[in-house]
Amino acid sequence: MKIVFTGGGTGGHIYPIIAVSREVKRICSEEGINIKFIYIGPKDELTSRLLSQEGIKIKPIIAGKIRRYGGIVPIIQNIIDIFKIIIGIIQAFNYMFFLAPDLIFSKGGYGAFPVILSAKILKIPVILHESDAISGIANKLASKFAVEVFVSFPETENIDVSKMILVGNPIRKEILRGSKEDAKELFEITTAKPVLLIMGGSQGAQKINDLILDALPQLAGEFEIIHQTGIKNFEQVKAEANVMLKKDFRRYYHIYPFLREIELKHAYAIADIVVARAGSGTIFEIAALGKPSILIPLPHSAQSHQLKNAYEYAKTKAAIVIEQGNLTPSFFIGILKNIISNPEKIKKMQEAAKEFSKPRAAEVIAHYIVDYFKE
Repeated sequence: MKIVFTGGGTGGHIYPIIAVSREVKRICSEEGINIKFIYIGPKDELTSRLLSQEGIKIKPIIAGKIRRYGGIVPIIQNIIDIFKIIIGIIQAFNYMFFLAPDLIFSKGGYGAFPVILSAKILKIPVILHESDAISGIANKLASKFAVEVFVSFPETENIDVSKMILVGNPIRKEILRGSKEDAKELFEITTAKPVLLIMGGSQGAQKINDLILDALPQLAGEFEIIHQTGIKNFEQVKAEANVMLKKDFRRYYHIYPFLREIELKHAYAIADIVVARAGSGTIFEIAALGKPSILIPLPHSAQSHQLKNAYEYAKTKAAIVIEQGNLTPSFFIGILKNIISNPEKIKKMQEAAKEFSKPRAAEVIAHYIVDYFKE
């Protein structure tokens, strides 16, 4: 069996692909089925590193994104990107013509569209997964070509209801296997203070970093902090944190540019509260682990999907949403204190998160893929 994975190229697309590929590999190993994985899509450093570690061959294509706002600069960018899209379609078509895959699994995004269109021309079946509570244009178009569309949220906008199968967002099972004891050793956590895990996504989040720096002296007095800053922001945040914190408080602040899987699973295990953006992958990881959370959605995400994700999840009472425009240190610290000082509230948030979670999403999709092949 030969499967082509495709997606937009961000961590939000790549991590679910990894989760599904691991489950497909496990099932095929148990059933004695030969399997080959290929990724066709935009290539960046993160995509290349993560997929190579999984033994997934990468066939890069050029991708373009059409902007839907006015102005001379966007118009020029759109003209350039139309040529990129055409080149990407030609590249994707050539790859798939010679690879002849049995199935396409798409995580969507503008980077996946050349692959989906080529699959339609070559009559290769497509299975699509939509992570967010509102589908973007690329997935809305791609869903018309797909045999099935798996979705993360029960009320997913812009997708034909007759094709939707609610499974949640695929997460890596390994993320659920962290250890508090290992975390204490790994992060050098020595106190009984509550642990605050702060994540800005694979690219980091400057606004969240700025918030934490402003609040750091007070936070370090009441929490142990594990802070993923993003690679490009790490050195600056680290330098500013050293200035902001008294020497005795620096041992309560554990700063990382990026949390690898082995680090992330232990960080999740020991965290009492998680502060994060509202990407679907992060939400479903937090939910599966039953962690109370504060979500700060990216305000300018496509179709405001993070805002929609955050409020859909917050309906369960598992999370509190703070929109970036309302983000002040005093307001943030007040909400944190309100949560951490209220054991009953923490318990209810934990229970709501677990009830919302769908930790078997990757397994369900993997079984569908293998069964589709066997038919």
